[in-house]
Order: sequence, then C-alpha cells, then structure tokens
Amino acid sequence: MSQVSTSPSMAALGATAKPERRDIGLRGRYAAERRFRLYGMAAIAFGLVFLFLLLFSVVSKGYTAFQQSMITIPVEFSEQIIDKDNERATNPQKLVSANYPVVARNALAKVLGVSEDDRQGLRAINGMISDSVRTQLRDLVTADPSIIGTTRTVSFLAHGDLDSAFKGQIDLSVAENNRKISDKQIGWMNQLAESGALAKHFNTGIFVNGASSRPEAAGVGVAAVGSLYMMLIVLVLALPIGVAASIYLEEFAPKNRFTDLIEVNINNLAAVPSIVYGLLGLAVFVNFAGFPRSASLVGGLVLTLMTLPTIIIATRSALKAVPPSIRAAALGLGASKMQTVFHHVLPLAMPGILTGTIIGLAHALGETAPLLLIGMVAFVADIPSTPLEPATALPVQIYMWANEAERAFVERTSGAIIILLIFLILMNVGAILLRRRFERRW
Repeated sequence: MSQVSTSPSMAALGATAKPERRDIGLRGRYAAERRFRLYGMAAIAFGLVFLFLLLFSVVSKGYTAFQQSMITIPVEFSEQIIDKDNERATNPQKLVSANYPVVARNALAKVLGVSEDDRQGLRAINGMISDSVRTQLRDLVTADPSIIGTTRTVSFLAHGDLDSAFKGQIDLSVAENNRKISDKQIGWMNQLAESGALAKHFNTGIFVNGASSRPEAAGVGVAAVGSLYMMLIVLVLALPIGVAASIYLEEFAPKNRFTDLIEVNINNLAAVPSIVYGLLGLAVFVNFAGFPRSASLVGGLVLTLMTLPTIIIATRSALKAVPPSIRAAALGLGASKMQTVFHHVLPLAMPGILTGTIIGLAHALGETAPLLLIGMVAFVADIPSTPLEPATALPVQIYMWANEAERAFVERTSGAIIILLIFLILMNVGAILLRRRFERRW
C-alpha cells in the first residue's frame, strides 16, 4: 500500500520538475541571444567610434587646406628691375629672366614702411612671400608687356610659414628661436590683416596645381588627371575582358579539371598583394615592352591586371544569381545558347556586374604600392595631356606629401585624403544607385 501511495507523489514531483528545467533552458537560450545581440551592437559601435576618430582626424587637419592666405597690394612693375635697358623688343627672353621676386618684395616693403636700406627687414619680407610669385608676375608681364612702368593691384600667395601662422597652426607664444616666423613678421602679419591686405581665400590651387616644393603652391591637379587616365584605362580594358571571361567560364566552358584550375587561380589572384602586380608591371610593361616609366598608361595596365580577378569573381556571382528558370524558359522558346545569355541572363546580371566593376575601380583608385614600383613618384609639375606623359596618382601624391618636413604639408596631406575619400564615396554611391536602378526581383 505504501508503494502505491507514494507513486502518485513522485509523479507529481517529476511533473513539476520538468517544466522548471525547460524554463531554465529557455531562459539560458534567451540570455545567450541577448548577449549575442549586445556583442554585435558593441562591435558596430566599436567600428563606428574608430571611423569617427579617423574622419575627425583627417577633416580637422585638412579642412584648412581649402583656404589659402593671399596678400593683395599695389605692385609697381619697375622698368629698372624688369627691363632696365629696354631690350624687350629685340630680346623677349629678358622679360622671362627678370627678378620678379624683388618687384614683389619692394611692393610689400613700401606697404609696410620698410626702407630699401634695411637689408634685415627686406630679408624678413622675402620670408613672407611665396616663391611662386616669380612665375605669377612673369606670366603677367609676358602676356602684357605694357604693364611695365605701371602700378597694378596684384594678389599673390603668402609664404607657407606665414600662411600656417595666420591660420593659427603655429604656437606664437613660444620663443622666437623655436619657430620659423619672427616677431617682426608676426607684427607685419597683424598689420596686413588689419588693413585687409592679408586675407584667406578659397584655395583653387589645390585642385589645379601640380607638384611643388612650396606647400602653398602645391596641388593635386597632376595626380587627379593621372588617376583619371588610369581609371579610364582600367574601365576600357578590365570591364570587357572580365565580363567576357566570366560569361565563358560560367555559361560555355565545360566543367573539367582545366576550368577548375582556372577558377582556383582566379580566386588566388584576387588575394595576391598589390605590390606583386607592381613587380609584374615593372618587368613586363617597362623593362620588356619599353613603355615610358611614370606614365599613366603603365599604371592603368598594372591596375587592370589587379582589378580583373575582382571583376571576374563579381560577374560570375551575378550570373549565378540569375534563376535557372530564366535560362530554361528562353531555351524552351527556341532561343540559342548565345541568345539566352546575352538577351536574358546578362541584362538580369547587370546590377551585380556594375557593382563589382565600380568596387574594383574604387579599390584600384586607392592603390599605392604597385604605382611606386613603376616610378609614378616623379616630381611632375605640368598636367599631362596624354596617358604617355609622366604623371602621378592621388594616393601616391598623399604618400609623397606625408614624407615632407614642412608643417604646411600636413594640411595638404589631409586635404588630399579628403579629396580621395570624396571620389571613393561618389563611386560607391554610384554603385548603389546603379544597382537599385537595374535591379529586378523575382
């Protein structure tokens, strides 16, 4: 009787224990899910914090590069300095070789009230004027020799040290011996600023000027044109070759060991360090083919080789994403294999192809290592008119400026990074818009 009477109670205890164990298991799974969500949110927040720090560091240092200090004063184009013997009619070279920095120095000295006998003061004034004034005044005179002997109001660049001091990038409270701008120059700077002769203007030179040893006159014009040439070469070569190779491998090639070997090598090439492509380009295009070193053509060919695996992989993925029913329907209606691929499959895969191409171009735009090996670190001051002329690229220009010692090149480096980031953002936004424009859902 005792055994019969105790069995219901044991069953009741087991019945109550099992739900408790189930509840404990559910609570554990829910807690694990919450922890996983927290880990994911923490990872995203971690990445966003570092992205914010990166962008803040670049923008805070580089936004001042889009402003430039300019000195606007009356300049007397003295005939005694430019063409003392009046030889410009018979010897036009006289106007080219004239001492134009002295013309600008004398004009600024007159505004500041410094006599021509004060040699120390004149040397200090020379340190306030950019050396680019030589080219600027020379071009004015050679374009219109009639201005010789007259006085014209001219705006010219301030020296890089004066520009940095005027922008507040130099600590003026330290001892005079520990900074590149003297107390006398600081006083003159304040005098010019109060009179309105010294002011900050939008720096168009950073977009159109070429390389220069003077930071105030340096720009990314040559680098931007060189990058444009290279991207056009990559687009013209890599897109048709990559798409054609992808279509053949995905739609027409037989599945055997040879095609499997090709696929494996394409995937491996996508992971090869970019500097290896630079070595290949140096050996094949420069040393063997004899193409000009530092030319955009060579850079474009090297970046084409580097971008091809990315485009092929992205295009094959886009082709695989097209439902097999599309192919079956086209073939069932009597279309040939070629018509099926080019009339039905390829248009539906176009969003993925365009996205992969633009991402590949954006990746190529930011490459530096292969371009360094083929010599695109040359000092190029003139904008190239063809891809065969020497040029450089935006990431290479950033690398070159980052190695300069002058304080003014720091903001130029960050400013060039901002320009490069804007290009990359525009390309990625273009990829998103094109994908949404041509995307079809099924």
